[in-house]
Amino acid sequence: MTARFWGDLKSSDFAGLSPDRTVAVLPLAAIEQHGPHLPVSVDTTVMNGMLAEAMPLVPDDLDVLVLPTQAVCKSNEHLHSPGTVTIGWESAIRSWIEIGESVKRAGLRKLVLVTSHGGNVDPMKIVARELRVDHGMLAVCTAWMSFGLPEGLYGELDIRHGIHGGDVETSLMLHFRPDLVDMGKAALFKPHTVTMAEEGYTHLRPTGPHAFAWMAQDVNRAGAAGDASLATAAKGKATAALQAKGFALLMADVARMPLDTLYKAG
Repeated sequence: MTARFWGDLKSSDFAGLSPDRTVAVLPLAAIEQHGPHLPVSVDTTVMNGMLAEAMPLVPDDLDVLVLPTQAVCKSNEHLHSPGTVTIGWESAIRSWIEIGESVKRAGLRKLVLVTSHGGNVDPMKIVARELRVDHGMLAVCTAWMSFGLPEGLYGELDIRHGIHGGDVETSLMLHFRPDLVDMGKAALFKPHTVTMAEEGYTHLRPTGPHAFAWMAQDVNRAGAAGDASLATAAKGKATAALQAKGFALLMADVARMPLDTLYKAG
């Protein structure tokens, strides 16, 4: 199969797809503020850019179909900033489950949910579990950042704390859409996680294993976290290449796993 995007197939094409070998991909992004230097489209731009780089790396003998990118997702941690467009967790979970059910009705049982926005992580895990429990699907959750960062490109601050609009995301945007980046407003947006460590907090942080629920301005009043002033297009290109390669390898893993690996009661 040469088509890589769900919408490019005719309805009659789905009958010829193998449920054991075909992988559907649901891209989950966001439209939300990313600090004073980046547009609200960052997560959607990064998602579409990453897919454009990753899909050519998927071997031709693997049937991988990318569903339409969901640009408006759960971003209520950014709702104090104009331009953020969000839906609630109930709506997000319900709509993603229904998309998964549509995949199942098309005769497919393998679905990868991939996000470019951290706020989607918790609800998409619930969705994956529900699709497994109720529909017997192999539902996989991943994020582009889960494939790591190139060795030696980013400083410790951004690796550990640069969760939003810092060096990494700004570098990716300089790679994908430099025309949308205002480096004159890029700065060191010191995350409150760093401040709390300096003040002697032992475990409690806005992010990490002992996190409190936060709004974006709790992490940094500018709504960004990390040193965006260090960003370069070269870093973004290297990051995209690494993560795209990892994603293509994951597609091969998912396609390879037999559906009968999943337990079936009765």
